[in-house]
Amino acid sequence: MKPKSRWLLTDAKLTKLTNWIAALVLCALLFWGGRTLWIRLNYAYTNDAQVTQYINPIISRVGGYIVSVHYHDHQFVKRGDTLLIIDQREYRYEADQANASVYKEHAEMNVLSSQKQILMEEHESLKKSIDANEARVTKQQLEYDRYKFLYEEKSATAQQMEDVKATLDVYKSELAALQHKLEASQERVRDVEVQKTVVSAEKNRLAAAAGRKHLDVGYTVVRAPYDGMIGKRSIEEGQMVNAGEVLGFIVNAETPTWVTANFKETQLRYLRIHDSVEVIADAYPDQVFKGKIISISPATGSSFSLLPPDNATGNFVKIVQRVPVRIELDKKQGEQILRSGMNVNVSVVKNKK
Repeated sequence: MKPKSRWLLTDAKLTKLTNWIAALVLCALLFWGGRTLWIRLNYAYTNDAQVTQYINPIISRVGGYIVSVHYHDHQFVKRGDTLLIIDQREYRYEADQANASVYKEHAEMNVLSSQKQILMEEHESLKKSIDANEARVTKQQLEYDRYKFLYEEKSATAQQMEDVKATLDVYKSELAALQHKLEASQERVRDVEVQKTVVSAEKNRLAAAAGRKHLDVGYTVVRAPYDGMIGKRSIEEGQMVNAGEVLGFIVNAETPTWVTANFKETQLRYLRIHDSVEVIADAYPDQVFKGKIISISPATGSSFSLLPPDNATGNFVKIVQRVPVRIELDKKQGEQILRSGMNVNVSVVKNKK
């Protein structure tokens, strides 16, 4: 009888232990169910969310032979850091040639300025000669008037009268010739001014072309457009690249990190701009990141797809749609550990107003 009592005692203990375990499991299930129900009643929740950052391509603006690369995979770079250098000798030769053309036009401008100065001096000389000839004509006109009076008074001969008249006509002709030269000199000055305008316009055009060539020289050094982290390196020294070719990708570290959460359309009535948000990443389940809603998409995600669904085809099946919501995380929180594309869980306190 004693062995049987021991077995009965053991079964009783086992039953008691099982009951306690069942009670604990039931309490845990009740707690989990109650917590889940409370969350569902008070929070708009979704696990269809990912971390998003601006990932921009690194593009070469000129083509050529890569002479050096200054970054590695996943390297953090600062704005203005040199990423790679393209052989710039050809671009420098073209820039020097453009500069020579500008200098040529500059020299032509100096020549025209000298010509204008000479013509201006000739112009002033002609004006003085005209003044002198006008004085001679005036004096000879007075002489002619006296001889005319004397001739009318029979005190001068006709020959004397004719000599004075001829001299007056010569002086007047010389004066007229000088005046024509003066007008021609003025026209030559105007021509030089027009030529200077043309040369100046050509000089400006060549200077702009030279500036463009110098830009090409600068483009041979590809620099980081902002602080960020480089992705996979896909180029090496000695490689030929073309203008506009994508050389890699950089994740922008200057803009805030945000989360794109796809909430169900039935949850939108609880969401408002600037609502506080709690974010938990799958990679860091013990850490809560804070953020706020900054925008709600004007359309569902399927509306922006390459082939949006057409519900007028006759095979319509109603599916709850998702609407992208942008959530900006607090600055400096999670920027160093969260990576673009990570899965996260998002909870927003329901706004029932």
